Amino acid sequence: MDNSRYYNDSLAYDFDMFLPKEKPQPKAKIVKMPQTAQKQAKRNAAAKEVGNRIKAIVAIGFVLAVVCANIFLRVRITEVDSQINNVNNEIVELQSEKTRLNVELENRISYENLEEQATALGMSKTDKSQVVYIKTNNTNAAITSDGVFSAAVN
Repeated sequence: MDNSRYYNDSLAYDFDMFLPKEKPQPKAKIVKMPQTAQKQAKRNAAAKEVGNRIKAIVAIGFVLAVVCANIFLRVRITEVDSQINNVNNEIVELQSEKTRLNVELENRISYENLEEQATALGMSKTDKSQVVYIKTNNTNAAITSDGVFSAAVN
């Protein structure tokens, strides 16, 4: 076999045989649209543009509404916190007033003040001579300091 032909010829190195074959590109058909179709396309494009603008305006409005609502709620929370602090301050003041009044009441009804008032009214402590013990024989009876006899009826 004579292989020299392949070495001398370029068939051994022809790589174009292995490439995929290209399909011929069909020519693009350019169709001229009638005038009404062009106007309709322009109207559709304008409508899309207006729709996009409206969407943008609605989105901006929504964001502004959320921001305004957030600010309003924060102001409202601050007002309520202020009211709570005022009420807490009033509670503290009233509790201190209650404590002061309790101390004053305890001072007025103390044992020493009662003794002073009693001596001012002419009262004195009882002596042993003022105490009279009464013995009863199974009867419930007593004689008062005025000499009146009283008996309990069973």
